Amino acid sequence: SPIVELRGAIPLAYGVYNMSIWSAYLFSVAGNIVPLIGIVVLAKPISQWLSNRFIFFKKFFDWLFLKVIKKTKKLGILGKDLIVVVLTAIPIPLVGGWTGALANFILEIPAKRGIILVSLGAMISGIIVSLLTLGIINSVN
Repeated sequence: SPIVELRGAIPLAYGVYNMSIWSAYLFSVAGNIVPLIGIVVLAKPISQWLSNRFIFFKKFFDWLFLKVIKKTKKLGILGKDLIVVVLTAIPIPLVGGWTGALANFILEIPAKRGIILVSLGAMISGIIVSLLTLGIINSVN
């Protein structure tokens, strides 16, 4: 889910289902990346479809992209890429994979590059959560 993502999956798999941390990491990251690819690939066509059919969405997306272009034009490609990776990698509520994938769409990063960026962010997040899980569970035991 967009709220729990890796933050819940890795500790659950390791602590409750007794999976190895490596298996918990691999399954959780893979399970996190699959919907992110869908968001990255489908966000633009869905927004275009909505904009072509409903004036409200056209106005909204025109306003949104104009505002984002003004605010991010100084960032360049690497700055935008970094935003997506960092938003995806931070394992706290309200940021994470889904937020990173939506940022990818809003920043108008091409889908192929976006898939790589959100995947990298998900892998980093998985490493952070795995290390925290090992530290917390081992300190309790």
